[in-house]
Amino acid sequence: MSVSFDISGDFEKTYDFLKRMSRGDAFKVLEKYGKLGVDALASATPIDSGDTASSWTFEVERTGSTYSINWLNTNVNGGVNIAIILQTGHGTGTGGYVQGRDYINPAIQPVFDKIANEVWREVTK
Repeated sequence: MSVSFDISGDFEKTYDFLKRMSRGDAFKVLEKYGKLGVDALASATPIDSGDTASSWTFEVERTGSTYSINWLNTNVNGGVNIAIILQTGHGTGTGGYVQGRDYINPAIQPVFDKIANEVWREVTK
């Protein structure tokens, strides 16, 4: 009994993808989505004064071969990040509790979906 395989083709698409990634093309895509995420988060943030909505920023970070987008909110009052307590809820000074509102996850999920779709298109080019 013998088994044989015939293989044709090359690794051109794989090499092209790896070249694009080594040139830092991933950073360009992540910058675009970082800005998109900031816009989505700002528009979904509950508004009282508008300080929290206008305090969203992002940074693209590379650690070894891992790329990350970090979305940050710089509105801090008394050492408390306001975006987080809007999301999770918080106690009041008089013993009450203010229920949180999940606004971050629904706002950022479409951005994650777009990132996944674009990365898939890049990988399968």
